Amino acid sequence: MFRSTFLRYVAATAIAVFSFTTLGCGGGDPATSGGSGSSSGTKRIIFLTNGDDPFWDACNAGLQEGAKRSDVAADGWTVVMEKNSGGAAGQIEKLRQFGTQSDIAAVAISAVDADNPVIVEEMKKLQAKGVKVITVDGDINRERFPDARPYYIGTDNIVAGRVLGTAAKEILKSRGKESGGYVQFSGYNDNDNARSRMNGFKEAVGEAYTEIDRMPDAMNKDKARENVRNALTNHGDKIVALVGIWAYNAPAIAEVVTERSVRDKTTVITVDAQAIAVENMSEGKIDAMVVQNPFMMGVETVRLLKAMLKEDQATIQEMFPKLGEPNGDLYITGLRVVAPDEGTVLKPELFDSSVVEFMTLSKFKEWLKQYNLTSS
Repeated sequence: MFRSTFLRYVAATAIAVFSFTTLGCGGGDPATSGGSGSSSGTKRIIFLTNGDDPFWDACNAGLQEGAKRSDVAADGWTVVMEKNSGGAAGQIEKLRQFGTQSDIAAVAISAVDADNPVIVEEMKKLQAKGVKVITVDGDINRERFPDARPYYIGTDNIVAGRVLGTAAKEILKSRGKESGGYVQFSGYNDNDNARSRMNGFKEAVGEAYTEIDRMPDAMNKDKARENVRNALTNHGDKIVALVGIWAYNAPAIAEVVTERSVRDKTTVITVDAQAIAVENMSEGKIDAMVVQNPFMMGVETVRLLKAMLKEDQATIQEMFPKLGEPNGDLYITGLRVVAPDEGTVLKPELFDSSVVEFMTLSKFKEWLKQYNLTSS
């Protein structure tokens, strides 16, 4: 009796393990999902996002373009994007999974929480195993964790915030708004790029304008819209500007401002350009967008990680000529200010041309079309 029961238990356990393993190794497009390993000998270069947003589609297009330019296939590597969907806990789980897989050569991560010591710990564990690790778009807190990663690729986010603040100030003054309040919206207030952009905006827009609140939404689109509604309900008489810090905040603001019929009272300035935000600007619902270059972030990520894997010091030196100096470990991918074709007071001379490219909306659409993109 015991022997029969035991054998049935073993058989059931084996089936369960097999089923779990099979389910855990689901297929998918290798450009967007890393799977759980490779039997062909090909190793993966993985890009781990902070969430799921069309912004990352543009970055993934850059990753695949970078893979072609750098010919990583010749070295036995493939480039894939893993989209995080669970905040800091989701990134930690993904990083731990990577640590158990032998086919991972390198990881680029947009850290969702700059101050999370567990994310940093898992990044270090991967590096101890020989996996190359960098941050892209969202950095860790370099003051707290100076040895967490060797390089960062992406926007200088404090500069992005300052550019956004400069644009907002010019627009507000042209509308006779010499003072007033504003609210800033982002996914997480403790994310490095969000915090830096909001700080930069506050600095550049100036003390005449009062920051009423910073409202995080945990990357929940419904919450993003609700935050705008709450801001207008609670502070509508004080608000002169609404500031979208992450890509999806722009259409959320545009939608609610239209819903509340307060467009004539509210300046709308945002970061990034989802396809719907581009359409919103065409419809007169957004006054200015400060746009990053996620496509080039993807291209340069592959270039750098290949150089690290090949110990190509010449390429690394070319990308980071001031390595060892303050901020010498940052590779900045540039910014665009996009303004409506007509009726804008913004001009190229307002911005530092070495950092910012000024574009009208129609020119920006031409650039998107050139790379088969719908957002940036």
